[in-house]
Amino acid sequence: MTTRIGPKAQDYSVVAGSMGPRRDFRISVGLREGWDAEGRVFDVSEAVRTAHAWMRRRVEAGQPALSGMFTRAEVAYAWPRPDGTVGSDREPVALFTGEAVHAYLGHLSDDAIESMLNELAVELGAALGQERMYVTFTDRTWILDAGERSN
Repeated sequence: MTTRIGPKAQDYSVVAGSMGPRRDFRISVGLREGWDAEGRVFDVSEAVRTAHAWMRRRVEAGQPALSGMFTRAEVAYAWPRPDGTVGSDREPVALFTGEAVHAYLGHLSDDAIESMLNELAVELGAALGQERMYVTFTDRTWILDAGERSN
């Protein structure tokens, strides 16, 4: 019989420098390419590969990177049609969620975190053929849209 060797309850303590304001984030990116129901549907693993490549490039360049978790979900929505009826649909999405943990990213401003979120969201959108990505950070939310270009 083997004895479990690991920490006991009394071994835990708050890590010095780890306590700070909560700065959680989320990027929502569609997994179906384009607007048509027949568009290619990516697996969430493609979003993970894209994020890993982005993280590695940043760290190799001596820059901080966000870390988080991906989950697959479905967004459900409805809209009014011109004839007075209502349409509805659902689409697969990848959600990248996490926190700008104070112990690792506490020295960065909110603007710097927002910039990283936008950079990653754009890479995810381009890799997955998406026009829009939805981003939240702390108490703010915004949409990145590749379709609204100025000439």
